[in-house]
Amino acid sequence: MSENRIAVAKTYKLYIGGKFPRSESARSYPVTDSKGAFLANAAQGSRKDARDAVSAARKAFAGWSGATAYNRGQVLYRVAEVLEGRREQFAAEVSAAEGIGVKKAQALVDAAIDRWVWYAGWTDKIAAVLGSSNPVAGPYFSFSTPEPTGVVAVLAPQRSSLLGLVSVVAPVIASGNTAVVVTSEDRPLPAITLSEVLATSDLPGGVVNLLTGRTAEIAPWLASHADVNALDLTGAPDALRADLERSAAGTVKRVLRTRAGEDFTAEPDTSRLRAYLETKTVWHPTGV
Repeated sequence: MSENRIAVAKTYKLYIGGKFPRSESARSYPVTDSKGAFLANAAQGSRKDARDAVSAARKAFAGWSGATAYNRGQVLYRVAEVLEGRREQFAAEVSAAEGIGVKKAQALVDAAIDRWVWYAGWTDKIAAVLGSSNPVAGPYFSFSTPEPTGVVAVLAPQRSSLLGLVSVVAPVIASGNTAVVVTSEDRPLPAITLSEVLATSDLPGGVVNLLTGRTAEIAPWLASHADVNALDLTGAPDALRADLERSAAGTVKRVLRTRAGEDFTAEPDTSRLRAYLETKTVWHPTGV
């Protein structure tokens, strides 16, 4: 191979509805590593791209929420398998994005893979944990069962480019919801590679949609969108959080407020699974 070869500069696309479209605005922006060296160009998503992503997520919701919990778990496990196969690429991208050594980056990638497996195992157990048979004073059965909320807009962590991303996306889809994700603004490459993993796994198109670009530009449109049912503020700029909550209140969204500096290396719990589930209670006469 020639020592004078010029590397191909990559310009990545969005991930919407299982496909990789360009931004309708035709904009892109340069992505650099922690030292300022150019890595690639990423699509700069727009309001129209956000609307398209919500439409794709809504279209996919019926099929994904209607799938068996066991099937959803198998799909999430397949994502972990494919991610494992690209471990070295992810480690290199996390290292460049976050300015850490390769060994530490590999540990974060391994944790992200394990996080997918952890949530895959919960898909067919969460109903048993959160559901109940309720005591009633009469000839009836009363059952309460958790159901997915719908379309969830996720503002991904700005600093934890892969483990943090997986930690906020996996519980959304594990519980039967679909997601529109705004990736880390300055560290989007691990998320872009994850979109390629999702596209080559068994995950149906539209279940997860990834938008790169300026969080402050895209987030307000998702917060006010009437067909978005919940909003995760993890990666929202501090100056924008109150405005996003007010916009979300206008369409009665669930809003997940997160603490600053969340440690995604800590052991997960079921709180994020619970955040996107609603309880349906059914009464039924006995003997019928």
